[in-house]
Amino acid sequence: MIVTTEIEIPESLYSSITEYIEAHKGWSQERVMQAALSLFLLQNGTNQPQVNNLYLDSLFNYRG
Repeated sequence: MIVTTEIEIPESLYSSITEYIEAHKGWSQERVMQAALSLFLLQNGTNQPQVNNLYLDSLFNYRG
């Protein structure tokens, strides 16, 4: 299941994400956010295999 969210972020962060995506054509805004959020959760004690899988999938662009 996919859930859509709307967030406010600093313009400098948005610019950095946009520049990264433009330089790395295999990445999308969704993929960057999935990688960032799942890594944050893993680093802060989440022990859920689904989150680990989402993180690895986002890094390696795997859609299983």
